[in-house]
Amino acid sequence: MSIIVKPIITEKITKDGEIFNRFGFVVDKKANKVQIKKAVEATYGVSVVSVNTMNVRPDRTTKYTKSGLISGKSNAYKKAVVQVQEGETIDFYNNI
Repeated sequence: MSIIVKPIITEKITKDGEIFNRFGFVVDKKANKVQIKKAVEATYGVSVVSVNTMNVRPDRTTKYTKSGLISGKSNAYKKAVVQVQEGETIDFYNNI
């Protein structure tokens, strides 16, 4: 079972990475902060200062089409924002 599913690369997370050394990951729903910290340290070779987690709810959508009303939803997932020690960084493009 892999704890880290994929990194999150958005404008907000990239800005946090440049200023505060924070990086975002989509993680397994059942993983706790200690497991996430160990997985990031083992995968990227950095020392983690803090881990913040949040459960992201699914987005529900409704579309009006010729055949009637169609509703759907996206998947729910768990997101972790990891702060690494000062002077260290994670380069996603070389580690993917």
